Amino acid sequence: MDSRLKKQVIAVAAVMVVFTVVTVFLANYIQTGRLIGQGRQRTAAGGADSGLQESAGNSTSVQSTADTASSAHRSGLALTQTEYGEYLLDLDKSKDPSAFLKDMDFFDKEIVTQRDRVEAAARELTLLAFSVNKDLRISIINGNNEVVSGYPFEIELAARNAEKTVYTDEDKDGTIYIDGVDAGSYEVKLIEYGEYETRSTGITVTVKDEIEYRILDDVSYLLKSEAEVDAEEEDTAVKDALADADSTETTEHLNADNAGFGIDVSKWNKEIDWKKVKEAGVEFAIIRCAYRGSSTGALVEDPYFQKNIEGAVAAGIKVGVYFFTQATTVTEAMEEASIAVSLVRNYPLAYPVFIDTEGAGAKARAANLDVDTRTLVCRTFCETVEAAGYNAGVYASKNWLLHNLDTDKLSNYYTWLAEYKGEATYEGNYDFWQYTSSGHIDGIDGRVDLNMGYVGFAARTQ
Repeated sequence: MDSRLKKQVIAVAAVMVVFTVVTVFLANYIQTGRLIGQGRQRTAAGGADSGLQESAGNSTSVQSTADTASSAHRSGLALTQTEYGEYLLDLDKSKDPSAFLKDMDFFDKEIVTQRDRVEAAARELTLLAFSVNKDLRISIINGNNEVVSGYPFEIELAARNAEKTVYTDEDKDGTIYIDGVDAGSYEVKLIEYGEYETRSTGITVTVKDEIEYRILDDVSYLLKSEAEVDAEEEDTAVKDALADADSTETTEHLNADNAGFGIDVSKWNKEIDWKKVKEAGVEFAIIRCAYRGSSTGALVEDPYFQKNIEGAVAAGIKVGVYFFTQATTVTEAMEEASIAVSLVRNYPLAYPVFIDTEGAGAKARAANLDVDTRTLVCRTFCETVEAAGYNAGVYASKNWLLHNLDTDKLSNYYTWLAEYKGEATYEGNYDFWQYTSSGHIDGIDGRVDLNMGYVGFAARTQ
């Protein structure tokens, strides 16, 4: 606050203080005789502790003030009594009501708010890093556990007693991925940038020589909500099973002695009345928990996941989940599996955690993967899920299973076939069959995918 404005504020405050003092003085002068008489009577009747009383009964807040006044009397402070409404108030004449005017910095003192703390934490940076197989994935995280994007951060990487190498976050997404790193122990340090402050001098990370299928530690910082991304650009899954659907496709509720009837849902099904769904004969539901964006690769939670899984469980419907993948490496597949497991950990999961591998448009980041890489992505996802104690499976259309995956290498996991015909013609093994995307179920507006499940599971909660 500049000096001119400060003087104006002090002048206004001084006028207010003077006005208040004059008003109180005049009021006291008019009622002095009566107030002194009443004050002496009350002091004689109740002693010093009656400095503040309520005429109609005891009040907690008033009594508290009376106790304070009594303590002041006992301490020998000079008090003057004045009446306000039904109360007799003790005023401490030794206190200067204009004392704050002598504090030249009074109006400049800062109040630290929660917003201030959040903003301060946003400027404090640290590193999180992990290795899957001769690689390093390093993320720049702020004090609010958020990945910091939009800046070309640089990190120094060095093996012990070796020359340092500098890497830059070229795409400014807050993550630096380094492939082809020799196994061993490395020191990683964030180079200071602009207004940001580093919270540590560096971290030590071990690069692994072989893949270790495990849930990654605390991946919550990787997960985004749809409010943080362009969902229209990122969530572009294409139902490949529609390509070879024919006139024999049925949209009715199928019944079979050796199979259970179920649905799979996501945000596209919007609000669901799970009680009605249960009453309609649905025995299980496979619910989308999250997806990887087909453009930027962001990991995004399905906005209806929590509502769907809690609603289904409450209605007595057995549940499983699926994750729509756009992973292009084993590292990304492990991230996806870790996200999926973190989201289901507190729910009684009775059916598998599936990786949903299908098209997402010609420009999607995983559109041009070869068979071996796509198969390795699915295998890594399933192995990581199973390492956490859950059943794992792969969802794909008939054409995808025949032409884009090596199913022999995925035979240890459950297969969820999508083929929209009166009878499935896929000759390989499968455990679930999604037979239409045009079904109708009470409790769900519009179309919904219908499935038959040929295996049963016991509920599992981690």
